[in-house]
Amino acid sequence: MTITYLGHSCFHILTNGISLVTDPYIKGNKLAADIAIEDITCDYVLVSHGHVDHLADAELFLKREGVTLIANFEITAWFENKGYSGLGMNIGGAVNFGFGKLRMVNAVHSSVLPDGKYGGSAAGFIIESENVLLYFAGDTALTWDMKIIPLSYGQPKMAILPIGGHFTMDVSDAVMAADFIGCDTIIGCHYDTFEPIQIDKNAATEKFNAAEKELILLPVGHHIDIN
Repeated sequence: MTITYLGHSCFHILTNGISLVTDPYIKGNKLAADIAIEDITCDYVLVSHGHVDHLADAELFLKREGVTLIANFEITAWFENKGYSGLGMNIGGAVNFGFGKLRMVNAVHSSVLPDGKYGGSAAGFIIESENVLLYFAGDTALTWDMKIIPLSYGQPKMAILPIGGHFTMDVSDAVMAADFIGCDTIIGCHYDTFEPIQIDKNAATEKFNAAEKELILLPVGHHIDIN
């Protein structure tokens, strides 16, 4: 499994020969100015909630033949009304895809679509593929529900957690979230894009190190392989 950071909460995940893109927000993100959307392969678009900084570029991918949206029922229905293909899920649901199993889990956050319509419940995703369990938390506060993940689904080998604070968990809460899910290797997201979520990267890394955990802050466009 290869995970490439495309800025904010957008990642390209290549697993079992299939490409997933999470929360596509590239063109509006000045930190991702060097990312060319047309060069990004995509079979599935995963959207965690309805805020524009998590789905602004979804249509650019969904216009391509064979690309499927995976999101909650409300977001999927909103895109289907635009003529795009989607598979609606909800919290607790799991579906087997060609790349493996995808489960939708709870996130504590608001959700409204760009036109003001209700965006359903915010969510995270657990991807089980190539003998790897990856937790993509989406936008969320620290929540006791995270303890369910290792109890019911297994300990993630790696997790992608928001760390910017203000709208989501901050670094301190992300350290505790790592404890809740039983995962010591964390990829940070949802930081530095806007002024309220700018962080001190060295201090963040030190805080994780002090808890005997690893915080990976990928530069935009860089990737990591999970074996």
